[in-house]
Amino acid sequence: MKPEPAEMLKQHERWLRTALYARLRSPMEVDDVMQETVTAALEHWQQIRDPSAVGPWLYKIAIRQALLYRRKQGRIRKLHDAAEQSLPARTNSEANPLDWLLAEERNELVRQAMNELPRRDAEILLLKYTEQWSYREISERMGVSTSAVEARLHRARQRLRERLVAREIVSTAT
Repeated sequence: MKPEPAEMLKQHERWLRTALYARLRSPMEVDDVMQETVTAALEHWQQIRDPSAVGPWLYKIAIRQALLYRRKQGRIRKLHDAAEQSLPARTNSEANPLDWLLAEERNELVRQAMNELPRRDAEILLLKYTEQWSYREISERMGVSTSAVEARLHRARQRLRERLVAREIVSTAT
């Protein structure tokens, strides 16, 4: 018996949100893209023949929706930038002091380092360490081999470590 779509979507929602957050970096954007993902999944639910393939199938839909969303946001950003060009320039006294303080804190530096990582690296690190998934669980959800997950995680950790060392958050001995 084929599982209900709502049941399967609920089962995969948390990790899909984590993967989307790694790509979008904003909870509000994740909400928007998850709505699009659910809509697209429900429209094409009849295509699923093998219930064990739902995870990779949903992952592909979510990533495609994230790419479409980012493309759309890029067009909107261009319009905003064009409108901003017509405004008078701001002075330094108008800068937000909270932004300055947050930039000095360690957590902000770590976030910046994560943001510099390629999106695939950030995604796999977040799935591993925020969802506490094993290599096998990640490989099943992403539709890749366990050895591919191990290699990607190794490279992602190395890239993050390099960025943290550059910011002097961790020492080279770590």
